[in-house]
Amino acid sequence: MMQDDIFQKIIDREISANIVFEDERCLAFRDLHPQAPTHVLIIPKKAIPTHSDLTDDDRDLLGHMHLVAARLAKDFGLNDGYRLVVNCLDRGGQTVPHLHFHLLGGRDMTWPPG
Repeated sequence: MMQDDIFQKIIDREISANIVFEDERCLAFRDLHPQAPTHVLIIPKKAIPTHSDLTDDDRDLLGHMHLVAARLAKDFGLNDGYRLVVNCLDRGGQTVPHLHFHLLGGRDMTWPPG
């Protein structure tokens, strides 16, 4: 079962986070429980609970978030590869009801992932 939207509290500065990027559309911060040497969460400032809640109106926002992910991967020196993950709903491993990307890198990734 998903928890409260702690990501909105980070956006609203009610909870502190190690923010590595922010603009008018999204925010990125280091994961508190990293699963790789580099583990950054990229979240939209627009409240979208899950990936399955996306609409055509979110197309530009999602494209922007992918560009931010690519930029952060370069900034963190992940030149030899990285993984971008979106978990959706409980069975998909989503624990916070706010759409987010996990940018993971700095080690070899295995398959299957979970």
